[in-house]
Amino acid sequence: MKEYFILQFKMLNRQLTEWGIEPVIGYLVGIFAFIGISIKLFEKTQFAEYIYIALALSLVIKLNEINRNDFLKLCYSKTEYFKIRIVENLIVSIVFITFLLFQEKYLSSTLLFISASLFSLIDFKNKSSFTLPTPFYKYPFEFTVGFRSNYFIYFFAYFLTFMSISVDNFNLGIFSLILTLLSCLNYYANSEDEFYVWVFSLTPKEFIRYKLKNIIQYSTILCLPIIVSLSLFFYTKIDIILGFQFLGYLFIFTTMLAKYSVFPEKLNIRFGIVLALTLWLPPLLLLIIPYLYIQSTKKLKEILQSLGLKTCQNHTVLK
Repeated sequence: MKEYFILQFKMLNRQLTEWGIEPVIGYLVGIFAFIGISIKLFEKTQFAEYIYIALALSLVIKLNEINRNDFLKLCYSKTEYFKIRIVENLIVSIVFITFLLFQEKYLSSTLLFISASLFSLIDFKNKSSFTLPTPFYKYPFEFTVGFRSNYFIYFFAYFLTFMSISVDNFNLGIFSLILTLLSCLNYYANSEDEFYVWVFSLTPKEFIRYKLKNIIQYSTILCLPIIVSLSLFFYTKIDIILGFQFLGYLFIFTTMLAKYSVFPEKLNIRFGIVLALTLWLPPLLLLIIPYLYIQSTKKLKEILQSLGLKTCQNHTVLK
């Protein structure tokens, strides 16, 4: 069991190094960022402890995927397997539990500790005979797959919207809108297979316009219940609601451009730093979006030409 956690630690250090980050510096920055964001969250809303529990358990659930756990069961005895799962869940949730204790939220911290421990006994199947219906067709795949993977986030966001109206807390409602937009942004953080670019038979500019249209159309569908609800009960702040929604479009569009600017490689930590800077200073998007647009069209052109050449060669061989 000890060797397993040493291996995981080495893999994490290696990943940070590949991103160009010294592991020690990465850990320190992560700790201070976590503390800073946590303090702000507890200052802004009285529901921070519930948001905290939801965030912690969402991370714990990601460790409970059945294929991953089946592999662990093959490698370790039943006793060692459960020990590993309990320790893993507690490692993920310990920072949340510690901050809840610091905030004197003893009941919530205890509840999170017990829940994280019990979740180690559960495998969340990634395959089922039941297919969760979505508000989307099979295209765009980002939203269809993303919705089925993260549907609980939307239910949670809609619940927060209801609570914001119930207690007359506009900031909580805006948080629910931001949470929904961040979930949509996450759909474009991972690269798909090159085939899913080539299959559209579009030029790079047409492809980007198509993706932008999808971003606006389908993120609006997911955000619409929140936008309408907040606009009805906080009608004097409609301009703020629409402003956050527009910024959401820009950040999702920026992430999509960033993905295709390095496609088919994955986004690295440098983009994360740039995104953090734009969150702090949104006008930077006016400089970053044109740059990423140029880079993504160049990269898409290379990919399309390469795939087109391979297709022609394969067609010639078949003849």
